Amino acid sequence: MIALSVVDQSPVPQGATPAEALGHTVALAQAVERLGYRRYWLAEHHNTASLAGTAPEVLAAHVAGRTSTIRVGAGGVLLPYYRPLKVAESFRMLHALYPGRIDLGLGRAAGADEAAADALRYEPEALTDSEYPARVGELLAYLYERPEQGHDTGAVRALPVTSGAPEVWVLGSSSYGAGLAAGLGLRFCFAHFVTPAFGAQTVGGYRRRFRASPECPEPVAALAVSVICAETDAEAERLALSQDVWRLRPEGAGRGPLLSVDDAEAHPVTRLGRVQLAQDRAKRVVGAADRVRSALLALAEGHEVDELVVLTVCHDPGARRRSYELLAEAFGPGAGAPHS
Repeated sequence: MIALSVVDQSPVPQGATPAEALGHTVALAQAVERLGYRRYWLAEHHNTASLAGTAPEVLAAHVAGRTSTIRVGAGGVLLPYYRPLKVAESFRMLHALYPGRIDLGLGRAAGADEAAADALRYEPEALTDSEYPARVGELLAYLYERPEQGHDTGAVRALPVTSGAPEVWVLGSSSYGAGLAAGLGLRFCFAHFVTPAFGAQTVGGYRRRFRASPECPEPVAALAVSVICAETDAEAERLALSQDVWRLRPEGAGRGPLLSVDDAEAHPVTRLGRVQLAQDRAKRVVGAADRVRSALLALAEGHEVDELVVLTVCHDPGARRRSYELLAEAFGPGAGAPHS
């Protein structure tokens, strides 16, 4: 059985306010909970006016309070910007408020343009690849209170202390993240919507190299996929135009608004832009329900995962919600059942 989950970037359509976009996030979480989705992750992005999700730990608290059963969390916290103790305490607090429902996804990507990344970093230099595993290990030592993580937290504890802890996931689009998750005994989600190439090999490497931990005795892998599902293939392709044009500019202050379909159709695209759009389309599954279901099942089988974390970005919040409804109908009851 394939489980369905959601990752939400809280997109701000042209003509809407960020507050309205956050309201759409809450409404969508409530809708997919009723549809049986397993978890709802909130993304972290900075200095991009068309994405309202800058603080996933704050938004997760609000979403969890407005839902009752679906797992809620960060997809993910950009750990290079933060001290591990603060992240551990934030998610311990969430777990204390909503026990058994909180996920902590850890991301390493910038999630911002260079100006915002410089403003976010406390350290003068960016965290290197060789330094990042130690920061994750420190976070785990605080979160799980296990000195065997290799970090002595001394007299400092991450509070509040309650029974259990959030589920920790490593989010990545390369063998680096997969290797980190495998070595630390963590769950891994491959970001197909970022870099689809070599995804199956990356997930396979995670499974082969996995070292069991008390919190995760067996490898658990998921696949995050960009999807637009509509009543017909033609309508889905039309809805995808908004994201097509939106993604022509890099993330950050230079990225334009999420245009309506009509405005996206009228937006001029250069020859280079058309090449970029063709390459970008390989990162997404677009079409009517049967077509999307077949493509997603093939991806799940090829990557050997039993959970798909779906990202849908389009201008119309109603169309975005309908995309998730059609997907749930196509996969049938039980798509959100928990791992055995």
